[in-house]
Amino acid sequence: MDIFCSEEHDMIRQTVRDFAVKEIKPLARELDEKAEFSVELTRKMGEIGLFGMVVDPEYGGHGFDTLSYIIAVEELARIDSSQAATVAAHNSLGIGPLYEFGNEEQKRRYLPDLCTGERLWGFGLTEPNAGSDSRGTKTRAVLENGQWVINGSKIFITNAASVITLGSTVQVVTGEKNGNKEFSTIIVEQQTPGFRAVEMHDKMMWRASNTAELYFDDCRVPEENLLGNIGQGSKIMLHTLDGGRLSIAAMGLGLAQGAFEMALEYAKDRKQFGQPIGKFQAVSFKLADMATKIELARSLLYKACWLKDNKKPFAKEAAMCKLYCSEIAREVADEAVQIHGGYGLMKDYPIERFYRDQRLLQIGEGTSEIQRMVISRFLDL
Repeated sequence: MDIFCSEEHDMIRQTVRDFAVKEIKPLARELDEKAEFSVELTRKMGEIGLFGMVVDPEYGGHGFDTLSYIIAVEELARIDSSQAATVAAHNSLGIGPLYEFGNEEQKRRYLPDLCTGERLWGFGLTEPNAGSDSRGTKTRAVLENGQWVINGSKIFITNAASVITLGSTVQVVTGEKNGNKEFSTIIVEQQTPGFRAVEMHDKMMWRASNTAELYFDDCRVPEENLLGNIGQGSKIMLHTLDGGRLSIAAMGLGLAQGAFEMALEYAKDRKQFGQPIGKFQAVSFKLADMATKIELARSLLYKACWLKDNKKPFAKEAAMCKLYCSEIAREVADEAVQIHGGYGLMKDYPIERFYRDQRLLQIGEGTSEIQRMVISRFLDL
C-alpha cells in the first residue's frame, strides 16, 4: 500500500481497522454523548496488543516498530478520536518515559501491567499557567528524609483519573541552578496520600477519553520514585513530546481519512438537481483536494516514523507532520461538513463528532504555533 509499509504493517492496519469497525464504531456516539470513558473497550484494545506496542517483550510489550504503532493510532482515529487518544497518550506519554528513562526496577514494576490495557498511566506536564511555556512549571518537590514532598497542580492530563489509572509521571521544580529552575520528573502512584486526580467534564472533544486535573498537597513519595536524574526533567519532557507529536499526527491523519470517506460516500449518495452532488465540480474538486492533502500528510508522517525507526534525527519532521496533519484534519473535517450541508450539523451523522474532535489537534502536545517555532529553529532562524 505504501513504500514505507511491509506486509506486517498492512496486517496490523487491517486488524486494527476490523476491530475499530466492529467494536468501537457501534459505541462511539453513545460514549461521546454520555462523556463516558469505557474500561471495557480499553481492555479490549489491550487484548489485541495496542498498549506497549514498541516496548520490548521482556517488559511485557510487543516489540513492534514506530510505524506499526502509528498505523494503529491512525486506524483508531479513522473511527473514533477518543479511543485513539487513550491509546496514543498511554503509549507515548504514559509508557514512553518509563520505558526510555526508567531504571530496571521501575520498568519491571510498572511496564508489564501497563502493556496489557488493564492499567493506564498519565504524564503530568501542563499546568494552569504553564502550557506552551513548559518552563513555567510551578509544581515543586523538596527532598525531606528520603521522600519527595510535592505541592502544586496539573491540568488537562489524559488517562490520569480513570478507575484503571495506576499513576502518573509528573514534572516538578526540584531547585535552581545559576538562577534557572531545575526540572525533574517523579513517579506518583494513584493512591498516594496528598495526591488527588479529578476527572474533567464538559469537553467539546474527545469526550469518551479520560482527562484529569491533578492536585498535590504535601504529597510524599519515596526518593527512588525519581525518573531519570535530578535536573533531567526538560530533557525527558522534550524527548517524550517528539515521539508524542507522531501519535497526534497519526490522529489527525486518521480523522482526516475517516472524514474524507464519509464525505465521499455522501457525495455519491446525495442527489440534487437530478444527479449525485459528487458530479458537480464544486464538490468533486473539494474531494480531490482532500484526497491529495491526506496522501501528502501520510507520506510525511511515515517518513518521520522511518527516520525514528532507523535511529536518525526526526525532531524536525515530527514537528512538521504534527503541524501538517493537524491542519489537514481541520481542513478536511470542515470541507466534509460543508459537503454534508445541514445534515453535517446533526449528531445523527458522525461527521459532526469528527468536526469537534479535530479541534484539539492544533492545541494538544504543542500548538500549531509552537510547531512552527520548532521548525523555524531547525532553519537557523
